[in-house]
Amino acid sequence: MSQADSVSLSKSITTTKHSKAEDVQGAFVQQKVSPCRRHPSKEGMPRSLTLASIANQSEEPQDDDDEERLISPSDAADFHVFRLDLKLGSHGSSSSPAALVTQLEKNSIANLIDGRIAAAMAHIDKLRPRVEDTSSKVLVTGDLNAGKSTFVNALLRREVMPVDQQPCTTAFCEVHDAAENGGKEELHILKEGVPYNKDDEFPFTFSRSLTPSRSPPESLLNNGVVNISLIDAPGLNRDSIKTTALFARQEEIDVVVFVVSAENHFTLSAKEFLWNASNEKAYLFIVVNKYDNPRDKAKCRRLVLEQIKQLSPRTHEDAADLVHFVDSSAALQSGSTSFESLESALRSFVLVKRAKSKLHPASTYLTHLLSDVDLLVGANAIVAEAEAERAREDLERSRPVLEKMKSTKDALEENLESIEEAGATRTRSKTKELLNLALDRVGQGKPGVEKSLISLPPYPGLLGIWEYAQEVRKTLLASIDIAVKLAEEEARVTTSGGVDKIADLGDEYLPEGVERSRRVFMPEAMFNSLADKKGRRQSKRYSGTGGAIVAGGMHNLGIGLAQRNDMLETTFFDIFDVQHQFWVTFGEKGAVDEDPNLTALSVVSVGLGALTMVGGKTLGVRGLIEGMVRVTDLFGNETVRKWAAPVLGAVTIGTAVYLAWELPSTIPKTVGRRIQTQLVKRDESLVGANGVVSQVVDDESTFVGAHAERISRETRKVLRLASWDLRGRFKTAMDERGKEVKGAEDVERKAKKAVEKFREIERRAGEVREVAELVNSA
Repeated sequence: MSQADSVSLSKSITTTKHSKAEDVQGAFVQQKVSPCRRHPSKEGMPRSLTLASIANQSEEPQDDDDEERLISPSDAADFHVFRLDLKLGSHGSSSSPAALVTQLEKNSIANLIDGRIAAAMAHIDKLRPRVEDTSSKVLVTGDLNAGKSTFVNALLRREVMPVDQQPCTTAFCEVHDAAENGGKEELHILKEGVPYNKDDEFPFTFSRSLTPSRSPPESLLNNGVVNISLIDAPGLNRDSIKTTALFARQEEIDVVVFVVSAENHFTLSAKEFLWNASNEKAYLFIVVNKYDNPRDKAKCRRLVLEQIKQLSPRTHEDAADLVHFVDSSAALQSGSTSFESLESALRSFVLVKRAKSKLHPASTYLTHLLSDVDLLVGANAIVAEAEAERAREDLERSRPVLEKMKSTKDALEENLESIEEAGATRTRSKTKELLNLALDRVGQGKPGVEKSLISLPPYPGLLGIWEYAQEVRKTLLASIDIAVKLAEEEARVTTSGGVDKIADLGDEYLPEGVERSRRVFMPEAMFNSLADKKGRRQSKRYSGTGGAIVAGGMHNLGIGLAQRNDMLETTFFDIFDVQHQFWVTFGEKGAVDEDPNLTALSVVSVGLGALTMVGGKTLGVRGLIEGMVRVTDLFGNETVRKWAAPVLGAVTIGTAVYLAWELPSTIPKTVGRRIQTQLVKRDESLVGANGVVSQVVDDESTFVGAHAERISRETRKVLRLASWDLRGRFKTAMDERGKEVKGAEDVERKAKKAVEKFREIERRAGEVREVAELVNSA
């Protein structure tokens, strides 16, 4: 692969990283895509995803063997380079990345994937110099006490590395050909973190010379063809720092020689290392050391090969050349045909098959990387398309509802106002009708309400006439209070109907899924007094200045007429309504028409009124004197004097008897007429000194008008509260639908943009694959 192709590939991956970090952040990636295995002839081809492949994925958990595998048996079924190595929970719990990734937020997954992309970019930076460098690095690694140092000494045929029954290698020991150092064999000890340069002696702290022990045709290092360095690494899991350093170091290695003990086989740490190395190295050189120790060698070979088949299928296919069962300690002391075969195979793998050992890892890594990019963008494209589809479904569901709510908003307002106004108008008119009828009945001396439990008191006789007038007044006032209560009950019925209509409007105009009002209307709570902060009952007051004391109306609201002392006060005119009868007799015709049936008591009342007029200077003094002279002359006649006494006595007795007979029926009418007059008169404050009304008289200044307005306002208040609740729910629902529509539109727009970006990344990855000639490689 040319340098230009490598640069182009690096730029493409860099673009993929930035695109992922900026545009794909948060997209969910399901790692386990499809359990199918790719055909060998299609190795290296870009992986494509469909929604069906995702949907048909088996949701059943894999068996324990599959969960233990760090390398999936199907390369196409999982990420290679971008795979998230997540572990969580105690032993035995689900710790597979596919299970754990579903528990993370999208941003967390995006950050983890972004970290894997950054690591891939760093690996590519190391691949370029490795491919351009003609020398090869061979890393000898394995578990603790697997015999790595013994194996290196056997290859060198010299005791170069320290060997002990306990693990003793704690640092990386790299062996070069002495020819690279001018033929001088030295031991260079470097400071930690300092890069190695044989021409720079500053980092060296100690050095000594060594001499070669084998000829170039037999030596791996001094082969006369290419420069090869042999690296002895610390054992896996010696400590976390050494293990991490070993994992990082393998990215710089061309060939990995993995030494495994025949007694322990592959441990979990070994599997993890091999999985990490398999991202770029499809072929691994495996040495099963200490093979002389197991008693059942055939069983040992079979079990080890089965593990290798799971860990590295390519290595298992070429096991005859890449997997060797030897005993390094025995080979160091005496010749061994198996070890000689191992040396020959290793020399051939490193020197002869350089396309497989030197170039194939880079090709494999780039193929896996581009394959992961295709898988990543394909999976995210499916997710983006699914989100766009869900957004369109949300729009299809929410947008018509929003449009309907916008179009019916005015109609709802009109209906609410209509119900409110109709309820207030009906209660006002009904209250006026009931109270006017009650006042008319009271004016006729009857109780204000028919079929009520209240009735006029019995007549106690002439001696109890004053108490009788008091009881009649109290009874008539109480009947008016009952009429007010009946008007309030009618208002409660009307208000209940209005509240039900508003609830029906809510069912009609509110969309499905919106919670209806849970408030329960209690009609009995209307027209009740409220408690103040100290718990005392306070009456609602209606601002009015009428002279009448109104039950629940003007002054001292809530106190009925029958409880008002000033309204219960009885006067002489409750028995003899002189003023009324005078205006009936001498007043306007309209006044006479009000009560055309005059009684004897009325005549007497008129006579008394006439005398009052005389005494009140209505007639002149001269006329009064002339009248007295004529009466004196009349009584001067003897006949008149004779009959005057009997006549006057008879008249007096008859008048007294008739008055006693008429009083039980006259007093209720007189009292009722005075109550009616007092309650229906206008506000006197509006009348000027000349008797002319100074401004338009307000109907609220009367008893009936004040109550009608009070009850109407109470009804309007209740209906308005119900209307406000429905308006609030309607507005909240419309705002929520608006937010849903706006959010769905944003999601749809972003999802479409993301799909376009993913397709562009997929196209560019294909171009890089063609330029790097990775289409048929793997």
